[in-house]
Amino acid sequence: MASSPPPPPPKLPIPGRRNILITSALPYVNNVPHLGNIIGCVLSADVFARYCRLRGYNAIYICGTDEYGTATETKAMEEKCTPKEICDKYHAIHDKVYKWFNIKFDKFGRTSSPEQTEVCHAIFHKLMENNWLTENTMQQLYCDTCQRFLADRLVEGTCPNKACNASARGDQCETCSSLLNPTELIDPKCKVCKNTPRIRDTDHLFLELPLLKDKLVNYINETSVAGLWSQNAIQATNAWLKEGLKPRCITRDLKWGVPVPHEKYKDKVFYVWFDAPIGYVSITASYTPDWEKWWKDPDNVELFQFMGKDNVPFHTIMFPSTLLGTGEKWTMMKTISVTEYLNYEAGKFSKSKGIGVFGNDAEDTNIPPEVWRYYLLTNRPEASDTLFTWADLQAKLNSELLNNLGNFINRVLSFVAKPAGAGYDSIVPDAPNAESHPLTKGLAEKTSKWVEQYLDAMEKVKLKQGLKIAMAISSDGNAYLQESQFWKLYKEDSAACAIVMKTSVGLVYLLACLLEPFMPSFSEEVLRQLNLSPEESLSFSEEKGEIAKAKSPWDFVPAGHKIGKPAPLFKELRDEEVTLHREKYAGSQAERSSKAAADAEANKVASQLKGTKLSGGGPKKEQKKQSGGSKLKTAEADITVAKLDIRVGLIRKAEKHPDADSLYVEEIDVGEDAPRTVVSGLVKFIPLEEMQNRKVCVLCNLKPVAMRGIKSHAMVLAASNEDHTKVELVEPPESAAVGERVTFAGYSGEPEASLSGKSKTWEKLAAELHSNGELVACYKDVPFTTSAGVCKVKTIANGEIR
Repeated sequence: MASSPPPPPPKLPIPGRRNILITSALPYVNNVPHLGNIIGCVLSADVFARYCRLRGYNAIYICGTDEYGTATETKAMEEKCTPKEICDKYHAIHDKVYKWFNIKFDKFGRTSSPEQTEVCHAIFHKLMENNWLTENTMQQLYCDTCQRFLADRLVEGTCPNKACNASARGDQCETCSSLLNPTELIDPKCKVCKNTPRIRDTDHLFLELPLLKDKLVNYINETSVAGLWSQNAIQATNAWLKEGLKPRCITRDLKWGVPVPHEKYKDKVFYVWFDAPIGYVSITASYTPDWEKWWKDPDNVELFQFMGKDNVPFHTIMFPSTLLGTGEKWTMMKTISVTEYLNYEAGKFSKSKGIGVFGNDAEDTNIPPEVWRYYLLTNRPEASDTLFTWADLQAKLNSELLNNLGNFINRVLSFVAKPAGAGYDSIVPDAPNAESHPLTKGLAEKTSKWVEQYLDAMEKVKLKQGLKIAMAISSDGNAYLQESQFWKLYKEDSAACAIVMKTSVGLVYLLACLLEPFMPSFSEEVLRQLNLSPEESLSFSEEKGEIAKAKSPWDFVPAGHKIGKPAPLFKELRDEEVTLHREKYAGSQAERSSKAAADAEANKVASQLKGTKLSGGGPKKEQKKQSGGSKLKTAEADITVAKLDIRVGLIRKAEKHPDADSLYVEEIDVGEDAPRTVVSGLVKFIPLEEMQNRKVCVLCNLKPVAMRGIKSHAMVLAASNEDHTKVELVEPPESAAVGERVTFAGYSGEPEASLSGKSKTWEKLAAELHSNGELVACYKDVPFTTSAGVCKVKTIANGEIR
């Protein structure tokens, strides 16, 4: 068995080359990343890292999961496991999501590593030696019920900002972005037990930001200009400075974190926002033992950092102050690229509330990763919040990717691939004197200017602008094809046609290069269709002369080169698919999970009923002629009513499930001493007021099953239309007595035998419950109906027939 090739050796800075160190905010490990997280940090940094590699720069991209702190402890409590187990679980989830999105890290590490402890301790000791740390007693909230000091995220209350007054955590208000201390919250509550904590004294260590202010301000003033900091980063930083710097507590009364190497504070850990940025350094240390060549050589290494706007103060104030305080020569951040928020349909993406499309959801849609990357990057919230909508995703895929980019490339390569006499038999034609062809010369001049603007935008980390420029080249390519009328030139002016097609093939290659940072799998496929190796062919550097070729795009691919087999690059996203996705990802993850659980339970019961062999039915019936002259052969009624204990029930009370938005909890009288508790997934279909005091069919001999914490002791039967978009309760006649048994029969499933209103009598229906699992209920030989008229029973609960 052949072994996999060893990984390439770690890259180190090269004297005389442009060495670029790229980081993105370390995603927190307590949840699955949503699309807003992905565009806000890892995807944006990946685009810039790929651009740097494309240009031939010596660049590395470092990232990893942020694993320490209260949020991890809280999640571990929720999932009843250890913080380490939570980190292992979600690190693997993050890693899988980013690989699917084609995020190419040089190292994707973790902060719960030995290197993290080592680097944190080294920095801490330097800060202590240089007297930038002070001890102080602070008041902190203590929960007597939980018998612990409450870290920031274990406290929830109301934001003290009078202009805000929103619900906030103890560390930061997500609404107004104010950084908080838990004691500042109005009406604070312990997140674990919901009781009101009390204030108690505790000793901690503080980083003296006021004493470091002069060093920090000098760094900010110089670097924000030289590094072209994004405007939102400058504004957030200046707002902090304007408020006045205060000593910042760097320790916490927790167990899960980097232990403080100080005898007095040995039972405490470092505050996650002190140690998390140090994770960039420690993950680099896990990438190479020579990490200091990247992190302690500011003259030869440029540091670019990517993040969302809520992370700015920690990277422009806290982390630089920490490094400056050590007195060592650190590679400080040169450029910071900050995104605003990507909102979802009508509201905000939220990890804590589970709202929006998450990384694993994107994969489940079967929409390719290059489409997701393209949409997120065209919608990148660089200067203001932007909005994700399914309709917009559809429009950009169908009009920009399919009809513009994909159409241009496919037209060019398909024509070249046509057999001789109709095309070029897959051989790129020669095109002497291409520069003398007026239309081609004009295209080359425009393309050259587009490339200059593309490079300028990308160097300034204006990623959305860079993508827009690359797509403009594709638009120009389509216009060039139309104006040249190459299909006519092929017969009327073969030399001119050869120029147009060789130039167009060059544009295809150019687009593959310029779009590789944004859609790498797309570029790989285009190069495959061009029959060019991505490893050997994909670059856009000064040294190799690719930039100069933009002035003569006909020179990119040599004459005589044989292309590969063309194929469509994008697939249309249809209206019905958009509707399906919008409905599927509406609401919160909890609601979607409840619906999925209810559907799964319904399917399970349907399968159990379908697979249950029932015996002892009535006599065989003879075939009867139907109005159309055809015969419906009825099967033996192979059912025993005793096997299914179905009764007429009366809903005495119905209310929403407290922990599942898609479920009702009903108290149903089925003729017993006490009503039965039944959980039904009908919220989406039937209003609560219509669930009160009405008769229903109840399958009673099911094994009780807990649904979101409430045990269901029976199953309500409902009917649905063919595509399950309409579901209604199956109602017995008003004359049916509560607790009375209901008989059942099946039907053949043939269109002419299906039950629709009163068009068929019961006798004409075949009894084949065991073969198709769909039930038709009847009461005293009168079929039950719903207002929809069609009575196919949809099972709504789970359990085994007992």
